[in-house]
Amino acid sequence: MLNATFDDCDLTKFCRLDELGLEATGQRLDLGQAVLACRVVEPDDWCHRCGSQGTPRGTAIRRLAHEPLGWRPTTLHITVRRYRCADCAHVWRQDTTAAAEPKAKISRRALRWALEALVLQHLTIARVAESLAVRWNTANDAVLAEGKRVLIDDPTRFANVTAIGVDEHVWRHTRRGDKYVTVIIDLTPLRAGVGPARLLDMVEGRSKQVFKTWLAERDQSWRDNVEVVAMDGFTGFKTATEEELPEATTVMDPFHVVRLAGDALERCRRRVQQQVHGHRGRKDDPLYKARRTLLTGADLLTEKQYSRIQDVFDTDDHVEVETTWAFYQHMVAAYREPDRTKGKTMMQTLITKLGRAVPTKLTELIVLGRTLKKRAADILAYFDRPGTSNGPTEAICECGD
Repeated sequence: MLNATFDDCDLTKFCRLDELGLEATGQRLDLGQAVLACRVVEPDDWCHRCGSQGTPRGTAIRRLAHEPLGWRPTTLHITVRRYRCADCAHVWRQDTTAAAEPKAKISRRALRWALEALVLQHLTIARVAESLAVRWNTANDAVLAEGKRVLIDDPTRFANVTAIGVDEHVWRHTRRGDKYVTVIIDLTPLRAGVGPARLLDMVEGRSKQVFKTWLAERDQSWRDNVEVVAMDGFTGFKTATEEELPEATTVMDPFHVVRLAGDALERCRRRVQQQVHGHRGRKDDPLYKARRTLLTGADLLTEKQYSRIQDVFDTDDHVEVETTWAFYQHMVAAYREPDRTKGKTMMQTLITKLGRAVPTKLTELIVLGRTLKKRAADILAYFDRPGTSNGPTEAICECGD
């Protein structure tokens, strides 16, 4: 940095006011707030009615919350000039729509900051409102309107969609109203390797009819263009897809398939725990101590973890857990196999084995086998269509939390 050179201080560029059509004319730093005096760059002195040049008729101050500078909430004091037309007597003010929507209390840069804070930094609306020095309702209404403008009202968001993902998400943790929403995302960029998945829509409710109605609202050309639909094990989504997108391939993604096997392993562990020890798992019980390690992929286990599992399986009382664990690990290995053709064969073999005569004591594997056999085509379809995992849908749902 010895030979570094610096431009003159430019408050306008530093605070990104030039993006709003503004120019900084002064600043005031208080203990808990920064105030920037600004003016509109464009004079806007021509009559909007007759086109004659207007004459200045005083000024007004428009106050907008701006993105915070450091930890200080920042407010813009924009000097807006009034004009009057001598020919038609029309009176108007300089246009400030580049800085904010009419009657808005938050600048466009502040809205952008608020959206990034919510989505990327997981800040709450209360924290955003505090950082902008506005009321909670003001911040919430502005963020919802901007999100709707950017996401929902974008006329191109449904263009060129060939693969979608659908999942449900718990949106409301209260007794009133439907607590679920159905989330639909565009997997096309991910599948093509050109970008991340995109949120298409969130619809209140979780049922076959909710998803079917959403699909029916799309035009026929859009529906004909969809080739793949990734989903979880909920049969309602599959049925809706078959009825509205008969030519599309349904794919049950690895996240939910592995979770089915993991849930079966957990139920088996709890059942054996009760049968052997007569109580729920306690911190010193071998099965309980190994509960997380059992759900870890075998190729990721440390020597200590693998030794702990072997100690658990050394007793004949835990043979049912060992058998269920082995099927779980075979499933994980199939998805982690770099050769997709080989991985598909491994998965097909697993489904076939579970579909045959499984000992009656292994109740969890019997239930798992029935589910896998019923959805075998959807499970195996994943191996033929890279990039159709529903993982991005899960990620978007988690961000919503």
